[in-house]
Parts: sequence; structure tokens; C-alpha cells
Amino acid sequence: MPWDTIKLNDGHSIPSIAFGTWKLGNGQGPIDQVEQALSIGFDHVDTAQAYRNEEEAGKALRESGLARKDVFITTKYSGLGGLDIETSIQNSLKNLGVEYVDLYLIHHPRLATPDIPTAWAKMEKIKADGLAKSIGVSNFGVADLEILLASAKVKPAANQILLHPYVYARQAPIIAIGAVHGIVTEAYSALIPVTHQPGGPVDKPVNAIAKRLNATADQVLLAWVKAKGAVVVTTSSKESRLKGYLDAADLDLTTTDIAAIDAAGAIGPKAQLVRRVAVGVLAALALFKGYAYFGVGAGLLSRSGCGRA
Repeated sequence: MPWDTIKLNDGHSIPSIAFGTWKLGNGQGPIDQVEQALSIGFDHVDTAQAYRNEEEAGKALRESGLARKDVFITTKYSGLGGLDIETSIQNSLKNLGVEYVDLYLIHHPRLATPDIPTAWAKMEKIKADGLAKSIGVSNFGVADLEILLASAKVKPAANQILLHPYVYARQAPIIAIGAVHGIVTEAYSALIPVTHQPGGPVDKPVNAIAKRLNATADQVLLAWVKAKGAVVVTTSSKESRLKGYLDAADLDLTTTDIAAIDAAGAIGPKAQLVRRVAVGVLAALALFKGYAYFGVGAGLLSRSGCGRA
């Protein structure tokens, strides 16, 4: 079963999983990886001015043979080279080789210069001119969204944020205000608990769910994001892994599954680190006591100079 599309507040729809090009660099590598993703069923490519590979993404799209209307393209204004929003969107369109993007985001609130209302008015003009079908933001917090919404004529269609179980409690207010205003949340780095912070509290429920559903931990985390109603932005150079990401759409997490992952995430990854440090300290103390028992400790202290009066 494919990932669903999600209706945006402006009437357009967005595929709920995207292949992201962050950290892919440039050159032939990202061309091959984007083309591979498209060939196995991804129909949403997420890039940005700051990633410096919009041109590669565009080339991959052309080489894929897919029609423009069949691929959803997201890119972002990143303030690269100090260029303004109006110039940047034109450069992005040229790099991608397209006449419009499906979603154009302000990459970070600090890039909304001289202020958020002024920058957003420029984004609204880009939408009105047909250069982007939908406009949105990225990494905007609650306060940033409130400032934007106070003056916006067009609400942002999406807000792309860091989202995984260890940051869910912190990001929940952002998701909540988005829900009130019909702003779709997009989640990047959803796999951090298994790729960068393994061994934490989230491992236990995720691995148990994966075993029960005959799935992988990666797939369970993506299904968790889907259950939160968010769009997944993910990547991999491995075709088998990408196919697994697409297959994650079939996983049906229960409310108990989701609650267990949420609760484990709320503990935080550092809890596991604290336990490891504590175990290490206890082991070291036990070893030192063993040395002292056999009369070795005093000699060690004497040789180190720490036992001298």
C-alpha cells in the first residue's frame, strides 16, 4: 500500500513520504540516488538552496523519464550567498529545470529578514505568481508561527521540523499550533534514535513492535511519524532500505504502541548514557577495591604521587 497524500490548507496535496537530499553533496552521487528513489516509487523530492544539489535533483528528474506533474518537488530559501527570496526562487527554478516547485519553504526563521511578516509577504507573491504552488516554513517554533500568522494573508501550508521520539515532547506544541491552522508538519531526521542515538529507552518498545510486526526498527519509527500525521522526509543510498521505507506504510501501530514510544522518548537518550557511566564508575571502584584488598592500591597511589604526605 502506498503512502497516502495529505491535503494541504490551500487545496493542494502532498505525498506523505519524501526522499531528502540533505548531506548528499553534489556531483553524480545525488543524481544517481535521486533517480534510484524515483525509480522504486518515491514521488516527492525534498531539496534546498543550502544543500547545493538542486541542479542534481533536477537532472535526476529529467533522466527518470517521469512527467513533471508526477513528482512533487520541495525546495527551500536558505539565504545562500546573501541573495533575497525573489532572486533565490528564480535560481532554484533554473537549477531544477522546472517552471514551478510544488512547495517552497523558508528554511529557518532567522532567514526571514528584515522580519517574518516582510519575508512572508514575498513568499505570498511567489505563490501568487505561480512559481510555487504552495508555500511554507521550516524550523519555525510556536512564537515564529504566531508572528507569521498575525499578518499572513496566506497561511503556511507546511512546517518542516526535526521530529523523532526523543524530541517529540518538545516539538508537540509546534505540531499542535500547526493542527489548529491546518499547517502540515513535515518530519526530518526521524531515524535518529537508531542511527545516532542507539541504546536509549526508545529501543525497547521499537524493537518489540518490530519483532511483533516482522518489521525493522527504521520502519517502526517511520510508521510512528505517519501516526502523528506528519510527512516523512528521509534518505538512504541503499535501494533495499528505501524499499523498506516505502513498505513501512503498511505497518499499523496501535495506540498502545504509539504511547509506549512516546513515553520512552520522553525519558530522553541521555538516561541510557547516565546508566552506562554509573556502571563504569561502579566497575572502576570495584576494581580499585580489589587492588586495595591485595595491597596493590597503595603502591599505585605512591607511584602516581597522590599518596605522598
